[in-house]
Amino acid sequence: MAMPRIAITCLAACALSLALAQPTSAQWIDDQSGGDYGLPSLTSSGSQAISGEETRLGRAWLRQFRARAPGWDDPIAQEYVEGLVTQLLPHSGLVDTNTLVTLVESRMLNAFAVPGGVIGVNAGLFAFADEEAALISVLAHELGHLSQRHYSRGQARAEQIQIPAMAAMLAGMLIAAGGGGDAGIGVAMGSQAAFIQDQLAYSRRFEQEADRIGLQAMAQAGYDPQAMVRMFRAMQRMANLQGGNPPEFLLTHPVTESRLSDTQDRAGQLRVARPRDEDLQYSLVRARALLTIHRRDPQQAATRLAQGETPESARRYLAALIDAERGNVDAALRELDALARELPDLALLPASAAEVAFKAGRYDDAIERSRRQLRLMPGHVPTTRLLGEALLQRDPDEAWRVLRELSERRPEDPQVFTLLAEAAGRSDREAWGHLARAEQLQLTGRIDSAIRQLGVAKGVAEREGDTTAASRIEQRRKDFLGYRETLEKF
Repeated sequence: MAMPRIAITCLAACALSLALAQPTSAQWIDDQSGGDYGLPSLTSSGSQAISGEETRLGRAWLRQFRARAPGWDDPIAQEYVEGLVTQLLPHSGLVDTNTLVTLVESRMLNAFAVPGGVIGVNAGLFAFADEEAALISVLAHELGHLSQRHYSRGQARAEQIQIPAMAAMLAGMLIAAGGGGDAGIGVAMGSQAAFIQDQLAYSRRFEQEADRIGLQAMAQAGYDPQAMVRMFRAMQRMANLQGGNPPEFLLTHPVTESRLSDTQDRAGQLRVARPRDEDLQYSLVRARALLTIHRRDPQQAATRLAQGETPESARRYLAALIDAERGNVDAALRELDALARELPDLALLPASAAEVAFKAGRYDDAIERSRRQLRLMPGHVPTTRLLGEALLQRDPDEAWRVLRELSERRPEDPQVFTLLAEAAGRSDREAWGHLARAEQLQLTGRIDSAIRQLGVAKGVAEREGDTTAASRIEQRRKDFLGYRETLEKF
């Protein structure tokens, strides 16, 4: 029974990539005209999906995933992971790929890649990886899957799968993502057990290809490829200790002795021309991940971070965040400001201080800190978002301007649209507020609610005589209806 279970998640993602389609995200320039919101066909006339279609399919899969899985809403961690992916892309054969990172609030050790450039990372991966290169090895492996187009190649072998079977796999994966675990896997297995068994060897070959691409990308980007070997061996030890309950990552990426030997041999043949020093940012973001995982008992986060050779500055950073959680805001800000003076090149330190001030209700301090940081680093996304959120309490018009510009830079970020909707409502832009709320709903997979929200937005726009908003709302309504029609076929 173990073999089909290993294969199911990868293959279900394959089926999901075939099953879904997405509307292009809105842009928030008020006079922006509608673009091309066409949806791909549900069936393929060729043996592989084209890259543009894969992008739409991957974004649609992500919407369904967000509707069930708990998101890790941490702009600082988000920017860090996006930066790592950007470093690896030129060495992974994916220079022209528009990647999208999604973070999952889960203590489980897992990461995944979906067609069209979607990369998912659990907070638990940071907890398990005690060095930056270990995390890099997993990201590089996932990018290897994307560069070799493993999902579209899997699709080519799966052309004869019928829509009902794909729909069953979709249902199973959504149950699993929502916490159903084995129940969801059982739904999918019951529908396509024979097909999954046939695909197992194929997925193993994919794993080996992704390892090789990942190792090369790591070395070329300046990271020690031996870290992938160390990471896999650590996972294997963890799986042995846990018996029949291995990490999620190993269910979809089984590590065999032959695979380990191949990885070790290839890593030994690679040389890193310009090795990177261990980035302190990793330890700081890892501290944030541990605090997220152990929010109910922050001392556990501190104990776990202290294991190994964690830099003292990272321990001080986590202690400051824990102080802030416990209401010792002044002490937290003093420590974060001291760290920022000692390490002036790390933007996440002043960004963290602004975040602490905001969460404590010190909105004026948060605004001042954010503006000071943005003068030094214009466009810094975590600080820009924090500034917009703080301005909601003081100047909704300015908050609208800041958040609207941010939504144009991050059209796939549902949290930005949540804030934008609030800013629109507080600055008497009611129709635009409902539209922003509709975008947030469709980005999180709630298409029926999004369509209803557009109906409310249309009524408000017509009542206010806002023809620009009305035109935009009508265009998005057509897009959303087409999206729903496509999904209903499953």
